[in-house]
Amino acid sequence: MAAASSMLTAASLSFSALPASRLRAAASFAAAPRRAAATPVVVRAAAASSKATAAAEAAPKKKRVTGITQPKPVSPALQAIVGLPEIPRTEALKRLWAYIKQHNLQDPADKKVVVCDEKLKNLFAGRERVGFLEIAKLLNPHFVK
Repeated sequence: MAAASSMLTAASLSFSALPASRLRAAASFAAAPRRAAATPVVVRAAAASSKATAAAEAAPKKKRVTGITQPKPVSPALQAIVGLPEIPRTEALKRLWAYIKQHNLQDPADKKVVVCDEKLKNLFAGRERVGFLEIAKLLNPHFVK
């Protein structure tokens, strides 16, 4: 009977789901003094900046440009808007949207629709109005393969 009573401890009788060793660790953590929240953030930021500079110095390799980020020759109609004879598809879309916003060509009632001027009509097969989801599709023929 003595062996059975020695197996019962305060930790086994508690209703906590944590084992006794974790309970002691949690109690010591609660008793520990709190540090200021700004101190670890500064240390992490300094460590991150040193890692970033070390990575920039150690990484002279550049990834091979492929897919939509690879510069492709463009048609004269698209070249009139973007200004370059070869450009990546992503950059062409950025410059096209910059042209649209610079010339205020979005429909004021529905900003998802572009009202085409003469340059955009040449680019978009003579259409007067183009939805913003159609623009990428209508640019496909202007990238010469």
